[in-house]
This record gives sequence, C-alpha cells and structure tokens, in this order.
Amino acid sequence: MPVASPEQYADMLDRAKAGGFAYPAINVSSSQTINSVLQGLTEAGSDGILQVTTGGADYFAGHTVKARATGALAFAKYVTEVAKNYPITVALHTDHCPKDALPGFVLPLLEASEEEVKAGRNPIFQSHMWDGSAVPLDENIDIAAELLPRMKNINAILEIEVGVVGGEEDGVQHEGSNEALYTTVADVTKAVERLGLGENGRYISALTFGNVHGVYKPGGVKLRPELLGEIQEGIAAKFGTGPKPLDLVFHGGSGSTDEEIALAVANGVVKMNIDTDTQYAFTRSIAGYMFSNYEGVLKLDGEVGNKKQYDPRAWGKVAESAMAVRVVEATKQLGSYGQSKS
Repeated sequence: MPVASPEQYADMLDRAKAGGFAYPAINVSSSQTINSVLQGLTEAGSDGILQVTTGGADYFAGHTVKARATGALAFAKYVTEVAKNYPITVALHTDHCPKDALPGFVLPLLEASEEEVKAGRNPIFQSHMWDGSAVPLDENIDIAAELLPRMKNINAILEIEVGVVGGEEDGVQHEGSNEALYTTVADVTKAVERLGLGENGRYISALTFGNVHGVYKPGGVKLRPELLGEIQEGIAAKFGTGPKPLDLVFHGGSGSTDEEIALAVANGVVKMNIDTDTQYAFTRSIAGYMFSNYEGVLKLDGEVGNKKQYDPRAWGKVAESAMAVRVVEATKQLGSYGQSKS
C-alpha cells in the first residue's frame, strides 16, 4: 500500500482511539531497519508509523556528512517507494526535534511539503514532532503555536511534548527534577488554551508520567499511567468536551510492563515510540550470527572464509527478521495486531 495520505493517517489515529489500541512508531536509521518494520507490521496485520530522529536523518545522509534534512527526505522517498509492496499502511513522522535543530530539520522539511501540497500532492511527512521539553513551558507552547498553522495548511499533524521525558535519545539529553517527569493538568491546560483542541490544527501530545528514554529493567522507573486518565478528565471538565479529548503519545517505553502499556492505551495513547528494543533485537541477531559463523565470516589462518556467510545480505536478512519479531510483539502489546484496514 502507498504511504498514508493525511486523511488515512487521521483515520488511523481516530480508529485507534475509538478501538482502544495504539500504533507502534518505530525509529529507523537505514533501509534495513525500514524493511524490518514493514516486514513486522505485515506479519502482524497492523498499520504503523516509521519515524526518524535528527541523528537517524544524519545517518541516512551519510555519517560523514551532516545533512539531516537531506537524509530525512531520502528516508521518506525510500519508504514511499518500497511500502507499495506491502499490504499495510504506514505513516511517516519526524521524532524529537529540539529548538536548535528546527532550522536544519523540521523547518526545511515543512518547506518541502508546502511545495508538494502547492503542486497538488500530499505532504512528504504526515506528522512532525516539536520537542520543547528543554525550554520553559511558555516558550514551548509559543513555538508550537507558530508551527501548528503551517501543519494545518498542509494537512499534517504536530506532535508536542508537555513535560520532560528523562534520559537521552539520539543526543537529546533531558534533565530535570523528578516533578518535571510528571505532566500536570495545569501544564496541559495552558497548552490547550493556546493551541485549542483541533480547531486550529490537529496535534498529538506526549505527556510524561515518569517516562525515561533508554534502557532500564521493569520496575526501574516509576511510571504512573493512571496520570494520563486524570489529565484527560481534568481537560474534559475544564473545556466541556467528551471523554479523552487528547490524543496521546507514549515515549520512553522500554522496560514497561504489559499492564503499564495497557493502562496508558486505555487512557488515550494512540502512538507509542519504540527504539531501544528494536535496536537491540537487530544488533543482537548480528552478534549471534557472527559468533555462530566465526570461521566463515573471517579469513582465518590464510583461509578464504565463506563468501555466502559474510555477504551482508546473509546476516542482514537475519537481522531484519529478528527486528521484525520485536515489531510484531509491539503490535500485540499495543493492540494493533490484526487491526490493519488495508
């Protein structure tokens, strides 16, 4: 199927909200990891989201060249072409763009999509994240308010972060007090008063409930997914809406229990970011392959090795399939397994 149109993406999120499930949003950094996600989603019968960070986009462009907008466009073109061969629908998203990266990442990508829309085509990306968690809340919301009309004009969706996800992802370090790891109703109220609830452009919100990026064991971080339900109720009461007025995003989910994920989804999460676990699945399988085929992948003692074993396609297929297994697992945790409309 082709990459989702803006209307299809909006429908995906609406169906997730109504159906009580969420989509895995997988960070990718190469054609192989893209193929892994498409394979896994297909095996799961699930639609999903592929996303790229600033660091991932840099890598797509070539690790010796810092040209992240170019890399992001290359990512989008590759997915747009190869996704036609898979029977599921995917959306494209840019992840975690802090303030200093806006001029070299999201803004040029927005300009490229504006040109596409002007020519009668769809935007290149269906959504973009503005990560204002490292700046004061008022400035965070001010920048979101500047971006939202441009997103609306190209029928794309803005992702914002209200609160601070701890830890580090792709060079974006988030520091803050323990209190900052838990978004408050007052924080979200301030954002809604400025951004609206869809009438000024659609946005999805990464609220924080103790989340930390990176690696941790279950129980190593104190998550409070029930907080999301409390915020939904507070915003509904404040603005006179129906239940769960916010479309929510779950960041920093590595090590989360099935129960924590289920409660977050029940409280309005429609998108969950996944990076650490899929990275590990991909690389762990390569390590296992190399150890198992040691004499074939190395030219030992004057021998020639085994070309069929050191051919990058040999271990690449193993890695792609291993990562695809983790993608399938994510769809089961989030409830999107078997939910593809394609």
